[in-house]
Amino acid sequence: MYKADEAVGYLEYNSLREHLIIPEYGRHLQKLIEQATALEDRDERNKAAKYIIGVMGTLNPHLRDVPDFQHKLWDQLFIMSDFKIDVDSPYPIPSREVLAQKPDRLAYPQNFPKYRFYGNNIKYMIDVANKWDDGPLKDALIIVIANHMKKSFLSWNKDTVKDDVIFEHLYELSGGRINLTATDEELSASTDLMKVNKKMSNKAYSNTNNNNNNNARQKMQRGNIKNNNNRKS
Repeated sequence: MYKADEAVGYLEYNSLREHLIIPEYGRHLQKLIEQATALEDRDERNKAAKYIIGVMGTLNPHLRDVPDFQHKLWDQLFIMSDFKIDVDSPYPIPSREVLAQKPDRLAYPQNFPKYRFYGNNIKYMIDVANKWDDGPLKDALIIVIANHMKKSFLSWNKDTVKDDVIFEHLYELSGGRINLTATDEELSASTDLMKVNKKMSNKAYSNTNNNNNNNARQKMQRGNIKNNNNRKS
């Protein structure tokens, strides 16, 4: 038994301990891996590694049905040992270089950030229209695109918008290949498009409320069943 003043000298502080490589498993498991790594006999190391894999699987019972779960545990074993443990693995041993590789940076899909309220689908539709041959179908598609642009504009800007503004944006987004500024085309009225937007928003709100009501009703039913079972017991 240590005296109180002597025991203080044996206390361990997290700031003085070694870094936890995978904190989810805790310090005891990492120490167990370090002990297994230090074993000189290879057969003993293999036995210790299999035991550690069993403990790691017990700590994650919800992952037992996940494909390649054992493969993941063996990879984590080598990672937690800082790739120093020398055991026979049933799977390819991961390397430090492969794990240290960073994924390629994803390109931002929005090419016209100042017109974000139109979305990427509008730009895709405009590109498709540019590839079509001139004719009634292309003209109809362009009008559909312009009306959709106007509806998207009104979704984010709660005010009326002139058709000339939409035509200018369409001209810019099409790279100057679609020009409605010099035509007599008229788009749908702002009031009609705003009604459509309002109907869509109300529908989404109604669906959310219905889902919340259904969840609350199911909770009440489960609570009633639980209370009935308690009374019977």
